[in-house]
Amino acid sequence: MKHAGPELTFGLVFYSTKWLTKIGEESIVNYMVEYSLNDEQLDQVFHALSDPTRRGMIRMLAQEERTVTELAAPFDMSLAAASKHIKVLEQAGLLQRTVHGRTHTCKLDSSVLARATRYLQFYERFWSAQFDTLEMELNKAKNEEH
Repeated sequence: MKHAGPELTFGLVFYSTKWLTKIGEESIVNYMVEYSLNDEQLDQVFHALSDPTRRGMIRMLAQEERTVTELAAPFDMSLAAASKHIKVLEQAGLLQRTVHGRTHTCKLDSSVLARATRYLQFYERFWSAQFDTLEMELNKAKNEEH
């Protein structure tokens, strides 16, 4: 059987990170390839989320739209510093900023965050399957001892 794309083999189970994922006897389509962000966008999203201040801002924006002043307030920082954090979030596509006069209002763009979540969920399913296989093998070995 010939497979295109990067491959990972663990135990007796074959995993393709490009087209099809094989878990035991069943196969699932790898939606990560079709729906994921490109590498550069994904790098920007995870870079933006790597900072606790920016994660706090995202948390606030998940509740409602906020001005730059409102986003800066809990972090005891200048508006210039808050604006730099907001610019990183904006470049990653995690928020949209609108300007009305001198007031900058920020709104969360949850679609990019949702795509990053789907990227992580693929690997969560992958590792869960690996741990399930390990558990089965350990139980089998334990039963053979007794």
